[in-house]
Formats: sequence, C-alpha cells, structure tokens
Amino acid sequence: MIKNIKKNISLYDNESNENVKDTLLNSNKSFGMWIYLMSDSIIFAVLFAMYVIIASNIPINFISNKIFNLYFVLLETFVLLISSLSCGFIVIAMNQKNIKMIFSFLLITFCLGSVFLFMELNEFYDLILKDCSPDKHAFFSIFFTLVGTHGIHVLFGLIFILSIFYQIKKLGLTNSICTRILCFNMFWHFLDIIWICVFTFVYLSGAV
Repeated sequence: MIKNIKKNISLYDNESNENVKDTLLNSNKSFGMWIYLMSDSIIFAVLFAMYVIIASNIPINFISNKIFNLYFVLLETFVLLISSLSCGFIVIAMNQKNIKMIFSFLLITFCLGSVFLFMELNEFYDLILKDCSPDKHAFFSIFFTLVGTHGIHVLFGLIFILSIFYQIKKLGLTNSICTRILCFNMFWHFLDIIWICVFTFVYLSGAV
C-alpha cells in the first residue's frame, strides 16, 4: 500500500516537473519571439530613417504617384489586413481546440500572404520596366531595400505557416505548437504594422 502511494507520488512529481518544464520552455519561446521582434524593429527603424533622409533630399515630383500605382498598393494593403484578420481567427480556433478550423484559417492566411507577395513582386517588376530599378537612383535603392525586406519577412511567414501545418499533422495540437501559433500570430501582426508604416511614409507621402 505504502509502495503504491510512493509510486503515485513519484509519478505525480514527474508529471508536475514535466509540466513546469513545458511552461518554462513555452515562456522562453515567447520571450525569444519578443526579443526577435524588437531586433527587427531596429532594422526597420534604420531603413525608415535612411529612406526619410534620401527622400527629403530629392524633388517632391520625383516620388509622385506617377511612379507608384496607389490603387494597386491600396489593394495590396487590404489583402494583408484581411490576412491579419484570418490570422487572429487561428488563435480563436486554437483556443477552441478545433484543428479543422485552424487548418482552414492557416490556409486562408497562407493564400492571402502569397497574393500579397505576388503583388509586391509584380510592383517591383513594373518599376524595373519603367527604368526605376535600384541601380538607377539612391531613392529606388532604399525603396527596394525597405519594401523588399518586408517582402522577405512575409516569405518567412509563409514558411512558418507551412511548418505549423506539418507539425500539427504529425504531432497534433500540443502545447508547444500552440506557443508556435501564438508566436506566428505576433510575427504576422508585426508585419502588418510595418506595412502600414511603409504605406503611410513611402507611398502616401509620395502622393501628397
């Protein structure tokens, strides 16, 4: 009897220790994500500062909306914002433990992110056809660097979605994967905020 009690206590302690380890590990992952986002913020802050310095030293007509198709960029912005909405629904589905809904909203977010990336590449292609490639002027150099850096982040976000797809399919909805979904959610919303800044300071300021 006493042996069984000791055995149960030992199993409970082991299980409790594993839960504590999982909690600490997930907290560390979330903290690591915040550190990563802060370092990324510094990178984008530097790029925005360089853009402002260069844009403020060229004629305003140079960056008029004749260069940028604002309606196209506005549509691009709406696509990203809707993907952010579907990304939020992933977390709601995760809290409800509804794997089918998680897959559905991951797929919607992935498709919208892919459309956004395709539109961004299409814009780059149009600019190059208009003889506005990065090697033509410092303004286009920083423009392609700033917007392209954001596009690369979107690409990593799409890879992140595919990895979550694979992990849920293989392991199910574990605590560790829930933490990854929350980290992805933070990352995707961060990209939205950066894009709103790009749309405001790069595209709209050029049209004023």
